[in-house]
Amino acid sequence: MGKTKEYSNGEITIVWEAKKCIHSGICVKGLPNVFRPSLRPWIKMDGAETETLVNQVKQCPSGALSSYINGAKDKTTDLIETKIDVLKNGPLLVHGLLKVNLKDGSHEIKNRTTAFCRCGKSGDKPYCDGTHSKIDFVG
Repeated sequence: MGKTKEYSNGEITIVWEAKKCIHSGICVKGLPNVFRPSLRPWIKMDGAETETLVNQVKQCPSGALSSYINGAKDKTTDLIETKIDVLKNGPLLVHGLLKVNLKDGSHEIKNRTTAFCRCGKSGDKPYCDGTHSKIDFVG
């Protein structure tokens, strides 16, 4: 199981699931005062207002970043309609609630954004692990 870290500002908690991260850099480019990969802790919660943090977390293409309101009974995120984005030279992003049927007969429920491999080289198929950027995938 991959590493999971939680960061809180008292109002919300941002959850980072390392295994899901494809290192797209969208969080760093969007809020460089909050998401600082070369520093520890890498997420500085007082670098932006709560609403700004939530909106940036929603932009995470892999679903590695999620958030929940502190004190809420249900820590799941809001469901969104299903939408598919094909990223240039990157993964296929599917937004929404999904049931992924795996080749071994098991299944996983995914909510928000799921990144599927298009380059064929991911070590975590069918999901993207960021290998496309290391092999200069074009597609």
